[in-house]
Amino acid sequence: MIQPKYHVFICTSCRVNGQQKGFCHSKGAVDLVQRFMEEIDDRGLSDDVMITNTGCFGICEKGPVVVVYPEAVWYGNVTDDDVERIFDEHFEGGTPVKDLQI
Repeated sequence: MIQPKYHVFICTSCRVNGQQKGFCHSKGAVDLVQRFMEEIDDRGLSDDVMITNTGCFGICEKGPVVVVYPEAVWYGNVTDDDVERIFDEHFEGGTPVKDLQI
C-alpha cells in the first residue's frame, strides 16, 4: 500500500447520491481536481501526493476548499492558478501557502 506524504481533499460538492452540485462544484472544483492530478503527473509525485474529492465541508463561502493532511492545512477560494503555488511551496518546499489558508 502506498503511504503518500500528503493526502489532499478537494470539495467537489459530491452528494450521497453521487450527484455533484453546489457552490464548490459551480466554482470549478471538478476541474481543480483534474489540475491537481495533472500536476502530480507532471512532477512525478504519484507516490507522494494523493487526491480525494469530497462532499461539502460546510464553509461554502470559502470554496473551492482544499484540505491537506497530515498537517490539516485548509485552503480556501482555490483556483487553477493556485495549484502550482501549492505544489511549489507546500508539497515540494514544505511550507504551506499562507495567503490561501483559511
